[in-house]
Amino acid sequence: MSRIPLASTRVSPDIAPGVSSVNSRLREEVLETLDAGRRHLFSIQDPGGYWVGELEGDTILESEYILLSHFMGCLDADRLRQLSNYIRKVQRPEGGWSIYPGGPVEISSSVKAYLALKMAGLSVDHPEMVRARQAILKAGGVTACNTFTRIYLSIFGLYDWSGCPVVPPELILLPNWFYFNLYEISSWSRTIVVPLSILCALRPHCPVPVDIDELFVGGRHGKHLRLQKTPQLFTWRNFFLNIDRCLHFFEERGILPWRKKAMAASEKWMLEHFKDTGGLGAIFPPIVNALMAMRCLGYPDDHPEVLGQWKEIEAFEIVSGDTMRVQPCISPVWDTALCAMSLQAAGVSPDDANMVRAGEWLLDKRIRKKGDWAVKRPNAPIAAWYFEFANEFYPDIDDTAAVLLALHGTRLPNDAFKQDICGQAIEWTFAMQGRDGGWASFDVDNDRTVFTQIPFADHNAMIDPSTSDITGRVLEMLSRYGYDRRDPRVKRAVDFLRREQEPDGAWFGRWGVNYIYGTWQVLKGLTCIGEDVRSEYIQRGAAWLRSVQNADGGWGESCRSYDDPSLRGQGPSTPSQTAWALMGLITTGDVSSPEVLRGVEYLCRTQNPDGSWNEEWYTGTGFPKVFYLGYHLYRQYFPMFALGMYARQIELIQS
Repeated sequence: MSRIPLASTRVSPDIAPGVSSVNSRLREEVLETLDAGRRHLFSIQDPGGYWVGELEGDTILESEYILLSHFMGCLDADRLRQLSNYIRKVQRPEGGWSIYPGGPVEISSSVKAYLALKMAGLSVDHPEMVRARQAILKAGGVTACNTFTRIYLSIFGLYDWSGCPVVPPELILLPNWFYFNLYEISSWSRTIVVPLSILCALRPHCPVPVDIDELFVGGRHGKHLRLQKTPQLFTWRNFFLNIDRCLHFFEERGILPWRKKAMAASEKWMLEHFKDTGGLGAIFPPIVNALMAMRCLGYPDDHPEVLGQWKEIEAFEIVSGDTMRVQPCISPVWDTALCAMSLQAAGVSPDDANMVRAGEWLLDKRIRKKGDWAVKRPNAPIAAWYFEFANEFYPDIDDTAAVLLALHGTRLPNDAFKQDICGQAIEWTFAMQGRDGGWASFDVDNDRTVFTQIPFADHNAMIDPSTSDITGRVLEMLSRYGYDRRDPRVKRAVDFLRREQEPDGAWFGRWGVNYIYGTWQVLKGLTCIGEDVRSEYIQRGAAWLRSVQNADGGWGESCRSYDDPSLRGQGPSTPSQTAWALMGLITTGDVSSPEVLRGVEYLCRTQNPDGSWNEEWYTGTGFPKVFYLGYHLYRQYFPMFALGMYARQIELIQS
């Protein structure tokens, strides 16, 4: 591909104030890096106008795929071999499996991986299995697994149902005005729990040809299998465990007066939420549960709904050589919006043909009907965006803000229509603002923390409260459309962010790893909306970013910081996290400090000849402490975004 011109590119003889220390060599390197990066991003753009990179998770996905295929009676030898080969490939040296590269052994993923490999034919005496078993027993054995894993093991005859929490389908019958109801738990938990409640009510028995008795500490049977109460007498966990034991009592005796009605309502809800989506919730776990639930309800293998959900699961497969890995979902809207924003920052013209194709594709991906969000906001405009190729029920605020930012910088043939849709989407976004002033992901005021103590809620994702990173992005978006601190809704958001700042100046990152991500997003949002960059709290955030720079000039933070906040800002340097830190500093007016110059040099130095960057560490977050993500395009577009911002500040690119 030929060199793609900037909208207006020049090496200015009049260097912007404060950047006289930027030597001509670095300025030329920045231009060359941007040029190579633009060519690379355009080379991987789909002819349809969008970008989509692989979304990588942990081996729970491959293990559950094996179990699902066994349950559905379609586990073929080739798929079993490919999936198990991948599981073996990423086993930790100490024997177990982690949920992110370089992480510690995680018990639930390790137990499922061990079971999957045993089903694939590895004997208990195989060296890999011996090491895995030792690591699992050291971590507490099967009874240390989370409740979703216990339920799965019970389905396959490897655990006692009495040791699993009850997931009652009657939950769907609770009215929306009731304190605890289906719409007061997060959207992703909603899609997981509804089909799971059908499974738990029917308690299918699908034995596997192996057992994992050797992984139990204290034996395969006994009271130690049950969920344990806390030592304190009065805690919410103990309260909910008492309710759970009452539910077990009623289930065992068949005292279920509303069960038939609840099952019918759950089945109906599940089928309705298949429509216009990439599978239930458009994510792997709910689709797996839905397929198993339909099998239990008697749906034949060739039923259109079964075939439809299988088609979505198969779209997550990636075969490489003799291995197969599975994506948790697909991220085209998110990737396309961020690619477009980074290219705009890097100087690509708003009416560039490639950008127009991306903008038109994004505009077409807006929702066309009400989803679960309308339960609380029935009068909000039907104008927002989701994450995947299709997910009409679950648009999210972060994607909507990102798309609005991308569209703002793109000139489309029907620009009046674009402006009308964007205006409606902004009103939808305001409607989704929480009572605390912040914005969450998919829902509004979904923040009843007591629900995190429910026995089946130990996946750390039961609620969807407002977060600093999304609130920061929304403020950035609003600033592009003319909003500022004079708007009371904006002021409430700024107040929320000020309350959320950590004592050391950082902000927590919910959807990216971790404090580097949160701090960048907030600093950019605050400065774009008009907060004084000289204010103490903004400069404290910038100072924190400078304080955690690595010796090589980059920035990095491990997923471990979610478990131990004292590790915030610590980890091997990565292109994406370096870019976040640079953007956070640049947006506060810092373009000439040694830290910024070294960060820019790091990104230029680590770019590959083809214009790409490498990144082995996960920098995306699914559920803190439970599930992390490796976005394969983060390493490509975020460095371009940061270098583009830098180039504009030193007038290499004309704004």
